[in-house]
Amino acid sequence: MARIKPKQLLIQSKTKKAPSRISYSTIITWNLIVVLVVLSLYATYRHWHQRSAQDIEMDLHQAELAVRPDDSKMTSRPGYAVMNTGKGPITIEIYKDASADVVDRFINLCKSNHFKGMPFRHIIKNFVIQGGDFDFDGAAQEWITKAKASGKNDLSPEHEAFMIGTAKNPNNKGFDLFITTAPIPDLNDKLVVFGRVIKGEDIVQEIEEVDTDEHYQPKTPIGIMNIILKQEP
Repeated sequence: MARIKPKQLLIQSKTKKAPSRISYSTIITWNLIVVLVVLSLYATYRHWHQRSAQDIEMDLHQAELAVRPDDSKMTSRPGYAVMNTGKGPITIEIYKDASADVVDRFINLCKSNHFKGMPFRHIIKNFVIQGGDFDFDGAAQEWITKAKASGKNDLSPEHEAFMIGTAKNPNNKGFDLFITTAPIPDLNDKLVVFGRVIKGEDIVQEIEEVDTDEHYQPKTPIGIMNIILKQEP
């Protein structure tokens, strides 16, 4: 094997290339790139983390609204009532501008099923139907009998047929319902009108056809099964 002379080794060492050095600018550039990537990843993480938190909060809020009752429906008065009778249902519109005391009392009695099984006490054809807690003999009773006997049944521009009212009797512990079947001129003098029939006029007329005795009391019992309050007709 041939021996390499020292002079040749020196020449070969000089001819070998030294390893290239990385410049400071390259190092700084790569460091900046790494920092930017880290910041970008952190920003993306914060964005999705905050969005997830907002989505969860929104979902909880929507769930709370779904469970929470509608305050407007709870605080507003029912605008209608369905009176179920032995002949069929009668839909009543409750006047918004009617006596607050009378309407509130009527609504509270409906909620407590007070009218369940209440009979129609008097039925005077082409005049009025009266249902009540008891057969009283106050001013309303006198008005019923006298008005029918006198035949006074003039048309009233203020009150047409199918009005709903109750007796003006502060001593009456019960609650009497009147359904007019013809216009009555002096209706406001005897009753507090708080609504009207908007559906089921034919049912009212069927009740009106029931046979009665000389006191206008039905020979066959007929009455109210219940009254259901509604927000819409």
